[in-house]
Amino acid sequence: MTVNDQATGQQPAATYDSAFLKACRREAVPHTPVWFMRQAGRSLPEYRKVREGTAMLESCMRPDLVTEITLQPVRRHGVDAAIYFSDIVVPLKAIGVDLDIKPGVGPVVERPIRTRADLAQLRDLTPDDVSYVTEAIGMLTGELGATPLIGFAGAPFTLASYLVEGGPSRNHEHTKALMYGDPQLWADLLDRLAEITSAFLKVQIEAGASAVQLFDSWVGALAPSDYRRSIMPASRKVFDAVASYGVPRIHFGVGTGELLGLLGEAGADVVGVDWRVPLDEAARRVGPGKALQGNLDPAVLFAPREAVEAKTDEVLAAAAGLEGHVFNLGHGVLPSMDPDALTRLVEYVHTRTAR
Repeated sequence: MTVNDQATGQQPAATYDSAFLKACRREAVPHTPVWFMRQAGRSLPEYRKVREGTAMLESCMRPDLVTEITLQPVRRHGVDAAIYFSDIVVPLKAIGVDLDIKPGVGPVVERPIRTRADLAQLRDLTPDDVSYVTEAIGMLTGELGATPLIGFAGAPFTLASYLVEGGPSRNHEHTKALMYGDPQLWADLLDRLAEITSAFLKVQIEAGASAVQLFDSWVGALAPSDYRRSIMPASRKVFDAVASYGVPRIHFGVGTGELLGLLGEAGADVVGVDWRVPLDEAARRVGPGKALQGNLDPAVLFAPREAVEAKTDEVLAAAAGLEGHVFNLGHGVLPSMDPDALTRLVEYVHTRTAR
């Protein structure tokens, strides 16, 4: 896909009529499309083999590895979309933030952002900062053909949480202290992260991504009033920044049952739903004009095949009246999950929903 194609909102013919993009646009589909968050990664033995001896952030910056890892679940599972292999902190690393992904811990930031002076760590992101992304997506779209590629980024709140806490957090005490205690600094931090995130998504779209997903992994820690006042303006800025490209925009967070309507209101075309809220109830909370994505509990995949199929049927039944539905797990694929269970699940959903 060329930059001009995307800038005028024109999807290439190869992916435009895919079941995934049709569902995102709330159009009739030949079957319910399926993809899985974290499908490219730890559950696959071929992933562990190709990543052996390579640090996570390094692997995200090598187009050859990114291409191979992104393609692995498409080959193995027959999913309806690929998702670009990366990490939400990649754009932060690309602009010089001193961070690393520690095995068994997650992203760790050397100098957390707690004061206005600390904002100096966050300069603008340029396409040259992530030229490996452009290269990898060019390689991927050539290999994927009619299978859409989903680009993604971390949402401003989740990125801010990592930066303020210095790493993963259970209670987000430093994050909330800053949000409540210095609302102007907080707003400036999120606005700057919205600029960086928007630039990162634009690079992916202009390189050939057919859709984008904004991951707000930690936003379920907030009350709706706090989300509307302190988070939504930055998330909306990101969605608005890529609206002119015409690609579907997906928004997902964990534990966001009370925020589902607001996630859609922020500008998403598709709202991701975790497993805690049935899809028919989620549709009521989100309101008309949005497709939904989800929402089988990932832990179900460890149960016997009959139980997996029964729970899948419940998801599909709850989705029966939706304007558009993309089948997914309610969160990411777990590292110890049997890959064959995922392959069977894709086949089962395709068979059960064939029209």
